[in-house]
Amino acid sequence: MKTSPNKTLIPAAVALGIALLACADSGRQKAGGPGDPTAVSEAAAPETQPGRPRTEEPAPGPKDLAPQAAQAVASPQLTEDERNTIDIVRKTRNSVVFITNLQYVRDFFYSSDQPVPRGSGSGFVWDDRGHIVTNFHVIDEGEKFMVSLPSQKQVEATLVGLEPKKDIAVLKLGERVPDLTPVAIGMSRDLQVGQKVIAIGNPFGFDHTVTQGIVSALGRTMPGAGGVTIRDMIQTDASINPGNSGGPLLNSAGELIGMNTMIASPSGASSGVGFAVPVDTVRKIVPQIIQFGKVTRPGIAVSFVKDEAARRARVEGAVILEVPRESAAYDVGLRGLSRDSRGRLFIRDVIVGIDGTKISSYDDLYNALDSYKIGDTVDLTVDQAGKTRKVRFTLVKD
Repeated sequence: MKTSPNKTLIPAAVALGIALLACADSGRQKAGGPGDPTAVSEAAAPETQPGRPRTEEPAPGPKDLAPQAAQAVASPQLTEDERNTIDIVRKTRNSVVFITNLQYVRDFFYSSDQPVPRGSGSGFVWDDRGHIVTNFHVIDEGEKFMVSLPSQKQVEATLVGLEPKKDIAVLKLGERVPDLTPVAIGMSRDLQVGQKVIAIGNPFGFDHTVTQGIVSALGRTMPGAGGVTIRDMIQTDASINPGNSGGPLLNSAGELIGMNTMIASPSGASSGVGFAVPVDTVRKIVPQIIQFGKVTRPGIAVSFVKDEAARRARVEGAVILEVPRESAAYDVGLRGLSRDSRGRLFIRDVIVGIDGTKISSYDDLYNALDSYKIGDTVDLTVDQAGKTRKVRFTLVKD
């Protein structure tokens, strides 16, 4: 039988192709191609010094590298500052609450009073007896108060007392909640501009929101909800929005240094300029509210003309409006407004100084009295029709 030339050439060509492919694959391995795991090991190995033998180490394969990459993703490296913030948030998890202020409104169809939300804000746990501290403006004009706990449980609270002039109020939970943790109380007198602060609250209803910043400034004076300014306020760039009011401002030790109260913003949203009532003021007022239901502070026990009216009359100082006849102030000769023969009011006594400190308004006098206590004796500088006199007076309960 005669063999065909084509049948002889085809097997030979196939064998030649297989041989060429084998040679190409061997060449890639020697050259350290991308598919060769040995090439990864050689590239990562340090160069040997002249005259010293090179030690070959087995390179980790793909299966060996995978667990290391997974571990890096699962355990990211945290900075010391991040760990500190996380620790503070965990410690205060059960110390911050959400407060809803309700008012009763008459339902036209059912002729009954229905509770309607008037406002909301934040608060923090003061002690293990269920006292919650918040801003006065958060609960102002409220008739019913609901406190949302970190567990999402809602508990009704009653109003213990308030101090509008410092924008502070205290509520008490209607039932015992064992899981709550009182916030650690710090100090504000030794704060420094630039130190880290953390604000926790419920802005726009988003519960337990955490923001971080620094103390931007100290000793700020801002108008309060009670008609006088609140002084020595802490300014911070930590984001504070509606709903943050009444929440805690904490230092890097997790201690309360202030109560978030207001922002300076044309739009009403965070502008990086927020203000907090200093904790030294809170520490002074809250125990009095808990004990007495109100603040007992030193004063003169007289009434004063509002500062706006005094400014319109171009009078500088705390203008006395009325002095009760049976009072210590009346006994030392202080007098309020009077009328002339035509029935026109005229100003008599204006307090323009206390112990050498100038008083330009009732606001000045009110804040100056913060550094005194009931029973202290002071020297009042009193102006009447351009003539000044000194009046020695022992401060009484205002």
